[in-house]
Amino acid sequence: MIKTDILIIGAGPTGLFTVFEAGLLKLKCHLIDALPQPGGQCSEIYPKKPIYDIPGFPEILAGDLTNNLLEQGKQFEPGFTLGERAETIEKQDDGSFIVTTNKGTQHHAPVVAIAGGLGSFEPRKPAIEGIADYEDKGVEYIIKDPEFYRNKRVVISGGGDSALDWSIFLTDVASEVTLIHRRNEFRGALDSVEKVGELTRAGKINLVTPAEVKELHGDGKIEAVTYVRDGESFQIETDHFIPLFGLSPKLGPIGKWGLEIEKNAIKVNNAANYQTNIPGIFAIGDVNTYPEKLKLILCGFHEATLMCQAAYRIINPGKKYVLKYTTVSGIDGFDGSRKEAPKAVVQAIN
Repeated sequence: MIKTDILIIGAGPTGLFTVFEAGLLKLKCHLIDALPQPGGQCSEIYPKKPIYDIPGFPEILAGDLTNNLLEQGKQFEPGFTLGERAETIEKQDDGSFIVTTNKGTQHHAPVVAIAGGLGSFEPRKPAIEGIADYEDKGVEYIIKDPEFYRNKRVVISGGGDSALDWSIFLTDVASEVTLIHRRNEFRGALDSVEKVGELTRAGKINLVTPAEVKELHGDGKIEAVTYVRDGESFQIETDHFIPLFGLSPKLGPIGKWGLEIEKNAIKVNNAANYQTNIPGIFAIGDVNTYPEKLKLILCGFHEATLMCQAAYRIINPGKKYVLKYTTVSGIDGFDGSRKEAPKAVVQAIN
């Protein structure tokens, strides 16, 4: 049984920042995430994509943001249960909770903070016969490490931002990039569409529109795909086929915990502290909903901060916490470290 003060379900940016805010209040955190590494979407889906609306960072790569948040919270020694999905929750007589994962790992905490982003993601797969046989054998639905495609032939299918952005990025990595879309028009950012046009004219992207991939070929791994354009079939040799048709978010087992759900999100009281309809369970970040909700990372940071204040009152009933600026109070890590601003030197002027 893993015991902690705040059990955080979801190790994305909001969950990771909760570790820091809780640590300032001397509260210990443990995080559960179905992914094998912290960072949520930032690590799993777009680690190399820049984010422009993080305060103090005019531009930061999603993967670097994850690393910075991990470094910021490291002094508070969070625990992690990774590669496991929070499956069930049981409320105890004292008001605390036991959360059990799909692998049977049990966690006990007086406060649960659900920071699961948009939930668990499942790729939208094209209706191509036998595609499952090639998954992880040349068919990938998410690009995790661009270097995996170094000097390889790549066929990307899709018409949104991901398909455009990765086609652009991989021109400097892969030996050959082909982008296939069933329409001539794309749904991505204008500058990305224009950039793909430039690279196509320069011979760096083989753009095929309007067309659809209909068949996959290969002995044990992808060796070629067949696409249809204007009723005629064409075959192109490739090492990887990457259909980027988006991801479908699902709440998963959390949706059966008795929480009030609205359009695949958890309703919370934003007038107070983002608590759900079950006392002691909070929802912060993209997973929650309330009037005028904005699904932004910086909003998740704000929600995490207020949630931690409420958690402190639950864990320490009757005890008052006096808010102090970190520039004044400094930061005492659970690992014995201390960070503080240099003290002014007192001396007389002769």
